[in-house]
Amino acid sequence: MTTTLFTHATLGTLQLKNRIVMAPMTRSRAIGNVPNEMMEKYYRLRATAGLIITEGTSPSANGLGYARIPGLFSDAQVQGWRRVTDGVHQAGGKIFVQLMHTGRVSHPENMPAGAKILAPSAVAAPGEMWTDSNGQQPHPVPTAMSEADIAQAIAEYAAAAKLAIKAGFDGIELHAANGYLIDQFLNTASNQRTDGWGGSIEHRVRFAVEVAKASAAAIGADRVGMRISPYGVFNGMTPDAEMDALYEHLIAELNRIGLVYIHVVDHSSMGAPEVSPALKAKIRAAFKGTYILSGGYDLARASADLDAQRGDLVAFGRPFISNPDLVEKLRTGSALAAPDFSTFYTPGEKGYTDY
Repeated sequence: MTTTLFTHATLGTLQLKNRIVMAPMTRSRAIGNVPNEMMEKYYRLRATAGLIITEGTSPSANGLGYARIPGLFSDAQVQGWRRVTDGVHQAGGKIFVQLMHTGRVSHPENMPAGAKILAPSAVAAPGEMWTDSNGQQPHPVPTAMSEADIAQAIAEYAAAAKLAIKAGFDGIELHAANGYLIDQFLNTASNQRTDGWGGSIEHRVRFAVEVAKASAAAIGADRVGMRISPYGVFNGMTPDAEMDALYEHLIAELNRIGLVYIHVVDHSSMGAPEVSPALKAKIRAAFKGTYILSGGYDLARASADLDAQRGDLVAFGRPFISNPDLVEKLRTGSALAAPDFSTFYTPGEKGYTDY
C-alpha cells in the first residue's frame, strides 16, 4: 500500500487525520510574552494539518531570549494558550507546544526584570540578536549554570509540561535542536564543562535525558516528543567527531523513557550542512516511536520519503506561513503563495493572519 500524506496516522494515543505536520516556527507576535487573539486565529486557520507544533515557547523567564516570544510559566500564559488550543480543537486539529529555552541565545533587553542568561558554559553565542529597544545587539556572555541552576531548569520544563496539559495541548515537543539550551549541552561548541554535564557523550546527553525524563514523569511519555538537529550549525553549533555516537546514545536513552516521537531537523535545503544520511537511517531504525521528517519538503519528496518508510510524518514550515490552506493545496496540486520574509518576525497581522 502506498502511504500518502493524506492517510490517517497514530501518534501515541492520538489519531491524526493526515501525516502533515505544521513545523514549529518563531513568529514573535506574543506581545508581553502572552499568547493573544491574533495567535489563536493564526493557528486555527492551519488546523487542517494532522498535527500543529507551536512556535518555541519558553518554560522559564530565563528562556525568553527573543523579542515577543511566548512563555508557558504563568496563569496569563496558560489562559492565552487555552484560547489557542480551544480554537484548534474546535477546528478539528491536534496541537503540541514546543518548549524552547533559548539559553545563551538571548539578550537582557528581550527579557523580563530578574531573568538571567544561563548556559552550560560562559561562552557567548556568535553574532547578534534583534531587540525592539535598540535594534541588533551582540549576544552577551552567559552565566555558566550551577548544579542548582540545572536542577531548576529541568524542573521548569516539567512544570511547563503540566501547564501545557492545563492549557489544553495534546502534548509537548522538547526543543533540543538549533543551538538552544538542550542543544547547548549536547554540543562541544557551547558545552565546555568538565563535570557530570559535559565532556563525554554520556555527560553531554544527560541534560536532554533528564529533561525528557522529568517531562514524561509529569504528563506521560506518550505526550512528549523531541526535536534534534544533528550536524546543525545554527546559533554557533559545530559538528564533532563523536556526533553520530552521541545521537545514537541519545536515541537509546529516549527509547528507555518511551518518548512518542523524534523530529529530525535537516536544514540542508536552506544551506546548512546535510545531516548524514547514515545517521538518519540509524536513528530511524533504532527509535521505537514516531519519526517526523523535516526540512524543505514538497509534495513529491514527502510522498517518496513516506513510501520509502524513511519517516512516519512530514513537517512543513515556511509553506504554512503563506498558505493557511496548505493541506488542501497539496491535495489538489494548487500553486502555493510565496511568503513575505520581511514580516516573519514583525509584531502585527501583516504577513501573519492576512494571507
